[in-house]
Amino acid sequence: MPVTKVLTAGIGEADLRNIDVYRERGGYRQWERAVRELKPGDVLDLAEKSGLRGRGGAGFPTGKKWSFLPAEKPLRYLVCNCDEAEPGTFKDHMLIAEAPHLVLEGILLGSYGIECHHAFIYIRGEFKRGYEIFSAALDEARKAGFVGDDLFGSGFNLEVTVQRGAGAYICGEETGLLNSLEGKRGEPRLKPPFPAIEGLYGMPTVVNNVETLAYLVPILEKGAEWFASVGTERSKGYKIVSVSGHVQRPGNYEVALGTTVREIIDIAGGLRPGRNLMAVQPGGGSSACIFEEQLDLPYDYENMAKAGSMLGSGAFVVFDDSTDFVKAAHNLVRFFAHESCGQCTPCREGGHWLERVLERLVHGRGVSGDYEMLLRVSGGITGLNLCALGDSIEPFLKSVLLRFPEQFRARVLKAKETVPV
Repeated sequence: MPVTKVLTAGIGEADLRNIDVYRERGGYRQWERAVRELKPGDVLDLAEKSGLRGRGGAGFPTGKKWSFLPAEKPLRYLVCNCDEAEPGTFKDHMLIAEAPHLVLEGILLGSYGIECHHAFIYIRGEFKRGYEIFSAALDEARKAGFVGDDLFGSGFNLEVTVQRGAGAYICGEETGLLNSLEGKRGEPRLKPPFPAIEGLYGMPTVVNNVETLAYLVPILEKGAEWFASVGTERSKGYKIVSVSGHVQRPGNYEVALGTTVREIIDIAGGLRPGRNLMAVQPGGGSSACIFEEQLDLPYDYENMAKAGSMLGSGAFVVFDDSTDFVKAAHNLVRFFAHESCGQCTPCREGGHWLERVLERLVHGRGVSGDYEMLLRVSGGITGLNLCALGDSIEPFLKSVLLRFPEQFRARVLKAKETVPV
């Protein structure tokens, strides 16, 4: 199945950072049409009928998420989550750096759909160039009359604020992000209450991913039926997949959901010459691996879940037979242990001890029982934390422990090697 360019149309071909170029290609027409001709409820209905699901990882239906906002509280906020830090994911950074006006128009449409008058975009601290490009695009849009007061003479006011993060992975979790926006320590909140009831500054809040909001623009242009006609029964539309690892052409590829795992590898140029596939991590660092016998599965939310993994944010990492899975597991566990906010004991302590054991194995100093302990401890962390970070430590580690036990057992010192001479 070929790549289909929807959000990625024009990237690499035209300077979409320039507002005039973006407008020549139809930019901001849907925003003006929405404010002039549609009611906020019409935008919400389009989002719901399209089947659009969150592209940030959880895959929750966008329109349904918006519908949770309480009607009796008119003050509400929309927050665009661009704290993209999942290992292997690089689609949102591309969008804000290469198509900032598309992202902004999506934020404006989402804000109108929930009747919000102040939206925020939270951009990962390391994305300095993306932050500068998006901020410049926002200034251009404000000068052109697309952001501000009494938009298009309708009486509708909307302001957008850009906030940079400080490089903490945990702030990609929506309530950790909200705490950071409020100037607090970036750590997840206890839920309930959920953000839709009590979010930013205690007000009802919707948090949506960059890619999710950007898809509102073509959905308004082409209709909910157009988007819903693509994909599978429960996974509708298109998805940008960040392909990396042992492929010949790593990069961002936009495909219809339901494209097979094998086809995505082929789109990225296939494996390097002479190499054999060992595993694919279909949903970034937080996901379990799938293997050669699962390559013909459709790449969608349901089939990845049935395979024991997840689609996540669309980070698609390919491993060939040159991979040292002990080092790969250590690298990921070290990342999650370092990024733990420290609130929850299983995540804080379990991640640290798993990292130490894996580091021992990486250097060939494992002791008898390390393999069994890794399995036991990783399983004891999951489901016991405030947020999904602690649960992210187990999937990849467990999947490769079970699939490639010989790689881990080979790093355990033999009894005679531990006896001093």
